[in-house]
Amino acid sequence: MDTSVDQARSGPACAKARQGLTDAKLRDMPPRERAYKVSDGGNGLYVVISPSGNRSFRYDYRFGGRRETLTIGRHEPAARQVQRSNLAYGMDVTLEEARLLLARARVDVSSGRSPARAKVEQRSEVAEAMSFGRWATRYFEFKSDAKSGAERLADSTLALRRSIYNRILAGPFGKLNLDEIKPVALGELLDRVKSERGPGPAVHARELVLQVYRFAAGKGVEVVNPAEALARKAYATFVPRERNLSRHEIKALLEGLEQTGTAPTLRLAVRFMLLTGVRKGEFIGATWSEVDWERAQWSIPAERMKAGKPHTVYLAEQALDILTTLRTCFPSSKYVHPSRYDSAEPLSHATLNRTIAAAVDRINADRKLDQAPFLPVSVHDLRRTFSSRLNDALFPEALVEACLAHQKKDQIAAAYNHARLSGPRRALMQVWADMLDCWLRDESAREVIVAGKAKIDVAAHDAEGMNL
Repeated sequence: MDTSVDQARSGPACAKARQGLTDAKLRDMPPRERAYKVSDGGNGLYVVISPSGNRSFRYDYRFGGRRETLTIGRHEPAARQVQRSNLAYGMDVTLEEARLLLARARVDVSSGRSPARAKVEQRSEVAEAMSFGRWATRYFEFKSDAKSGAERLADSTLALRRSIYNRILAGPFGKLNLDEIKPVALGELLDRVKSERGPGPAVHARELVLQVYRFAAGKGVEVVNPAEALARKAYATFVPRERNLSRHEIKALLEGLEQTGTAPTLRLAVRFMLLTGVRKGEFIGATWSEVDWERAQWSIPAERMKAGKPHTVYLAEQALDILTTLRTCFPSSKYVHPSRYDSAEPLSHATLNRTIAAAVDRINADRKLDQAPFLPVSVHDLRRTFSSRLNDALFPEALVEACLAHQKKDQIAAAYNHARLSGPRRALMQVWADMLDCWLRDESAREVIVAGKAKIDVAAHDAEGMNL
């Protein structure tokens, strides 16, 4: 940088230089081939004129034994009405405002603060405030706040979205400003996610980006939402499924499970869910304190039920046998089936579906070319199977619904109003388990069903079953 204009002078020229800068002088300073600087008298402020003609105010000082330079701001000759409290390093400033910021910088240095470092930190804070990561955090805070009313998300949904952010979005996008994430970049990320992780995570990642940007827009941020340019169906099309297994498919699935390389306890967990008809989350969060061995029942608290009401699952002998095995395998965990990697944590939500998918793959690997493929099965399909097969066997629908914790008051209040009672429900659960055993032996369950209906009828009129 050429410093000739700012070098020591003598006589009238030196006195003139000490008079300092004026707006007129600043306007008349021509650009040169190399940047040069002109001092504002002896106060430490100077202006650097670049070859392009830009003029920026700077201040050199010593801090911590070394020289530092603060770029106060670019010269803005037009007079403006800016409050002193709103002035900040790095703004476009007038000469007068530059001198005010110089005074602030001198105070900072004398107080043991580096104004140049403070500027960098301030810039980082501003950038972070506009980052996708910061807006995602604000979105999660809002969606988890009880004061958000109907906008509040269920804990399970919130946990899923946090997981999607942490695993997929935080790395590539967390530190970028909202206006830096373009549709092309987001699309490329989602394509990789779909290829490496599957369509489900890709769709959820797109949805989270969409919602975070909409949340920011609702707070007054004017920015283009990159997710709106990407069609959801480009990553996955989810068609509502009504998959339930026939008696022969049940046999095939359970036999396929036995041939997979998964942990034996996970095979038992899948069987247990088919036996009980519970939802995935209800099993995953199950703890041993909820199991009453003496009464052969499992009490699920209201906070873990979809309808927000406690539910009792009556346990057939086959279900009790499975729990006994799981208790033997996991004696130190509070969970009925803990995580594979940490006994203090429950199973992940994806584990059971992966276990079933492995069984389906095993079944299809053994199928002949002229055989139709075995269609995919989800954990929820086991619950749907429980309902479908019992209704097909003409067990009272209200009784089946009560076992599933479905809140259909019109049915429960119908003629078969003892559906909620423990006796009939307990009898039905044992009949269902016996039906499964018949099908696994490739036998008809007709006799078991007939005998089971008689037992349910007896239980319905039993004094203990009627709570008399």
